[in-house]
Amino acid sequence: MRTRASALNQWLVTAASTRDIHFGALKTMMALSTRFSYAFRCFFSLLFSGTIPQDIGRVMAVAAGASAPNVPAAVKPKPSENPPVESFDRAVQMLALLQRDGRLIDFLSEDVSPYPDSQLGAAVRTIHASCRQVLDRYLKLEPVISAEEDQTVTVPAGFDPATVKLLGNVVGQPPVRGLLRHRGWRVTEVKLPSLPQGAGREIVAPAEVEIP
Repeated sequence: MRTRASALNQWLVTAASTRDIHFGALKTMMALSTRFSYAFRCFFSLLFSGTIPQDIGRVMAVAAGASAPNVPAAVKPKPSENPPVESFDRAVQMLALLQRDGRLIDFLSEDVSPYPDSQLGAAVRTIHASCRQVLDRYLKLEPVISAEEDQTVTVPAGFDPATVKLLGNVVGQPPVRGLLRHRGWRVTEVKLPSLPQGAGREIVAPAEVEIP
């Protein structure tokens, strides 16, 4: 089982090539703020639509030097011109909770390039703890594959490409065997509070004005 520190490292490098980038390393392929932005967008895109943004996917494919998996492509549903208001409001609500308890939006909006890694590490530790509490309180998550990472697993024929991503030397058709590099996550339960009535659902955090 990976330690809590390695789990934090995995979260921080979600938006970077897993082959070449490690948290705190001197060699980087993209700015830390960009990596946070990619990880943040991927999280909410997977949570609410089950897909990774196309522009991020293209960047990751180039960074990893990997070819597209030779698996049957899933049928892409026709996007709705008017997404349900409830889904939009719930996405904003999740952002608001992460901002309220973990100041996540403030952190991601900040230009962190001038700060040394030691100072960033202290900030990330606090934000990580607060945002993890939000996830534990309002979402129930479970691994897509329950096996231990770095163990050999079998991907069966007819698997859903949205749930399992094949990496490396992908040839032929499933079933295939390979090393589990990341167990993946799926949401099994959402326990968000009731949405507020009236206007203001699009507000992630209200402006704060101190009266002297």
